[in-house]
Amino acid sequence: MIKISVIVAVYKAEAYLHRCVDSLLAQTFTDFEILLIDDGSPDRSGEICDEYARKDARIRVFHKANEGVGATRQFGIDHACGEYSIHADPDDWVEPTMLEELYRKAKETDADMVICDYYVDFPHKTTYRKQEPTSLDSRQLMKDLFQRLHAALWNKLIKSTCYQTREVHFIKGINYREDLLVNMQILIQETKVAYLPRAFYHYDQIINSGSITRSITYEYYKVSEDVYKHLKCLLRDYQELENELNWQGLGMLYILLEIKARIRELKSKKTELGLNLDAKHLYSLRSDYRVLLVFLSLNVSHSLALFLCTLVNRIKRLLIELKLR
Repeated sequence: MIKISVIVAVYKAEAYLHRCVDSLLAQTFTDFEILLIDDGSPDRSGEICDEYARKDARIRVFHKANEGVGATRQFGIDHACGEYSIHADPDDWVEPTMLEELYRKAKETDADMVICDYYVDFPHKTTYRKQEPTSLDSRQLMKDLFQRLHAALWNKLIKSTCYQTREVHFIKGINYREDLLVNMQILIQETKVAYLPRAFYHYDQIINSGSITRSITYEYYKVSEDVYKHLKCLLRDYQELENELNWQGLGMLYILLEIKARIRELKSKKTELGLNLDAKHLYSLRSDYRVLLVFLSLNVSHSLALFLCTLVNRIKRLLIELKLR
């Protein structure tokens, strides 16, 4: 059996795909395969994938109709042959010892999942993001993924049997936070987790600068709501995660504020999503400006909350743009 499958969902990536694949081919670890899955790219991405496959037998290429990143990652899982798998985005790149060190840690600890730190690359600096869980217990890790850890799959080496024997799958049509849903599906069952305090993955915020500063739309809200509903269904028996789910639901209402929805829709969605957001319950949630503005909208002045929300987001966008220069 191949030891590791690296799954790369490829779409409109011709400008930077070489960097990603070259960094994978430069690994000190050699017993791996790369699945390049062309998700109906309209550019030369598919051709570039084929060129790599002709040069290196460890690369397998698949061409499929465009369905989005969730379905494409699932396609990769369905066709992976590795004992373990990890995902990589085509606009990012990795350090040469990533697979070797993650695999060694997995075998040393007999882990189902190995989590490591990662880098975030900005135009003029690279920051180190530590991802140490507060506990390696599955239940606590679920809380951490809501509160303080990145739910990405590119900094987690996962045993393939976690997908195969637990009916874990990406949900078709969900292409935002799809990795959080997969992590939760894995962790609701007993999972042996290990942590490696090293960073290997470079999360590129230079190429992605447009997506960071993009305006929030109603379509974005609908996808976020779908994620929330799936999370609520998946975690309905986990009372210890009630606050985390309420926090996610409050985030839905804040998105509605961002897109200037009317107070009637906020109140309707609050009821539809089954949120307990009275003053006492809001106080028990992690406090930040979103809690204050949602409370202000629902209980004091919706128009004032809208104004302050717009002001806060303009300041946030300005700070991000300054950071990206």
